[in-house]
Order: sequence, then structure tokens, then C-alpha cells
Amino acid sequence: MAWMVLFLAGLMECGWAVGLKYTQGFTRLWPSVWTVLSMAASVLGLGYAMKSIPVGTAYAVWTGIGAVGVAVLGMLLFDESKTWMRLISILLIVAGVIGLRVFTKGPGAVV
Repeated sequence: MAWMVLFLAGLMECGWAVGLKYTQGFTRLWPSVWTVLSMAASVLGLGYAMKSIPVGTAYAVWTGIGAVGVAVLGMLLFDESKTWMRLISILLIVAGVIGLRVFTKGPGAVV
């Protein structure tokens, strides 16, 4: 359950990070409301996940999901660079997140 909450919290991190772009410095009401709600949900989910997932792992996975999600959304929504090196770098972050999930002690871990 904690891993699912952590994954959803990472997705909400993507929501608030991209939402910041749409708030135009928090001058637009509805994008600002969405962004603040996403921030709160993201941090609350991270806090819940940390009850049973080690802090270093939880934080790294949370930021990794956010980083990958925002990088991909930036390419799709804002026409950001799609170079091979950037895509490979994103895949390396994904590999790191998967590695942390697989090799963190607890349910479903390899070690």
C-alpha cells in the first residue's frame, strides 16, 4: 500500500510542478488552486509512505517519479528538447527508481 501511495504522490508532484508553469506566478486562480492542492496531496502521500519505506528510498523515488514525469510532460506540453541524450538520461532515472524499489528491504524486495 505504501508503495502505491508513494507512486501517486510522485504523480501529484508532476501535477504541481507543471501546474506552476500555468499559474503565471500564482496570478491565475484555478491553476493556482490545482497547484496548491497537488502540493499538499503530494507531500501528505510522501509522509504516509515514509511510515514504512525508508526515508532515503521514499524521497529518492518520489523525486525520481516527479523528475521523469515533468521532463516527459515538458516535452509533450511545452515542446522541450527531445534529444537522445535527454531520453537516455530519463531512462537512467527510471532505472534508478526501479532499482530502489526492488532492492529496498520489505515486501517485494529482492534482498
